[in-house]
Amino acid sequence: MSVIQHPERMRQLVDFGGLVYGKIMPTDIDGMIEYRNKAYVIIELKYGNTDTPDGQRMCLERMVEDTTFGGKRAVAIIAEHYVADTSESIFADKCIVRELYLSDENKWRPPIRTMTVRELIDLFLSQIDAT
Repeated sequence: MSVIQHPERMRQLVDFGGLVYGKIMPTDIDGMIEYRNKAYVIIELKYGNTDTPDGQRMCLERMVEDTTFGGKRAVAIIAEHYVADTSESIFADKCIVRELYLSDENKWRPPIRTMTVRELIDLFLSQIDAT
């Protein structure tokens, strides 16, 4: 099921070229969930085994850590998809988690088993609800 209201807008490129500050430039995040004022889930999707740039990885780490300072839990997820045809939709829930960064671990690691984004989020949120 898709919840995209304006798919034509999603196809528009956003050029951040005018927002470069030295070596720092904006990064995009593919998805974010704020969960019941208790936790955040940050989602970044990559095609295949495309590397995550160092600056983007650092930004995700700091977002998770800053959330922890605010008294909440967070997880950043980097997942991959293999939809080569750019006219086809990528279903984020079915993407395979490559690695995650949890607020109580503060390190990147692979999931405990092969998991989809949906499976990992469901697991994380079930732990949030249990506390």
